[in-house]
Amino acid sequence: MSRARVLVGTRKGAFVLTADAKRKNWDVSGPHFAGWEIYHLKGSPADPNRLFASQTSGWFGQIIQRSDDGGKTWFQPGTPPGEPLTTPDGMPKGESNKFVYDTSPETGKPLTTHQFYDGTPKPWEFKRVWHLEPSLTDPNTVYAGVEDAALFRSTDGGQTWHELAGLRGHGTGPQWQPGAGGMCLHSIILDPSDPNRIFIAISAAGAFRTDDGGKTWRPINKGLHSQYIPDQTAEVGHCVHHIAMHPSRPNVLFMQKHWDVLRTDNGGDLWEEVSGNLPTDFGFVIDVHAHEPETIYVVPIKSDSEHFPLDGKLRVYRSRTGGNEWEALTRGLPQSDCYVNVLRDAMAVDSLDPCGVYFGTTGGQVYASADAGDNWTPIVRDLPPVLSVEVQVLK
Repeated sequence: MSRARVLVGTRKGAFVLTADAKRKNWDVSGPHFAGWEIYHLKGSPADPNRLFASQTSGWFGQIIQRSDDGGKTWFQPGTPPGEPLTTPDGMPKGESNKFVYDTSPETGKPLTTHQFYDGTPKPWEFKRVWHLEPSLTDPNTVYAGVEDAALFRSTDGGQTWHELAGLRGHGTGPQWQPGAGGMCLHSIILDPSDPNRIFIAISAAGAFRTDDGGKTWRPINKGLHSQYIPDQTAEVGHCVHHIAMHPSRPNVLFMQKHWDVLRTDNGGDLWEEVSGNLPTDFGFVIDVHAHEPETIYVVPIKSDSEHFPLDGKLRVYRSRTGGNEWEALTRGLPQSDCYVNVLRDAMAVDSLDPCGVYFGTTGGQVYASADAGDNWTPIVRDLPPVLSVEVQVLK
């Protein structure tokens, strides 16, 4: 019988939640890596028991952790077998933190600079991994989106990492600037119909696409309009919060931008706004129904300065028409005095029927709907603030 496994990254550790196909009673495992920020936790589609985690700390830096048994045990893939994972004083060794930006082969110097908040040029500096995206077909291949924005790939299960430097070096890199949360590459979508096509999004540079496996890239931001930048329709500079795609329609993507919900029907060549009747079109998450490619979900937040639900009511909005026409989903969600946020990687959809929808909040709740959003229940409360939510269906 199928089971659901929900992977939750928080400010103070990782949690693994499991249930049968009814998704009513949940077992909680964790915290793994207690006290550490787990920006993202995701399983390999090619091997469901292989999980990758981004473990980071302002004090001790960045560690990649891997589990090959569904989260029961973990290890740092960059540390040779038999060697201790910690220093003599008990601190992580950081052997899986070898994220080195590519340099110019002619000069040996960094490829380029980016802009700082004040517009001055600034060298790239690695800070943390925001998002891990395992290959759809190879359990040893995984992509990492990092801050400062760059895309790395490992083909040996996370032991070594190499930058796909064509992204930063394609021409617009010097114009990229950080968003309020830093200059992070936070969204990675692999096209299931074309292994050479990858979509990524960066705050605050925009969305980009490669059609040749990461060698060359181009911005795909035509149709985006951002009032907070000098050129409101510029090629880059847009603060994209998240992008989502249904695997059956790789040319159709949905976007939650700093303001505006948008869609493209041509792989990002042109976007159109589909915010419609949403009470506010600011938010962070967006996702797509597992079996209905035109059904999408967002969580509107009051504004870019007040990161909480409008009127203190936590509402997921669903569109069954690919945008513009939206309905509020409130059954089981708090409708008064609720002032949490739902961050960009904190929503996921499973492939069961009916499909399950999950999201986590900065208040430490993880809500689940086993009927595509009609009814919600908190499957766990009082966790640390939730940074990411992913789900696997296990046979």
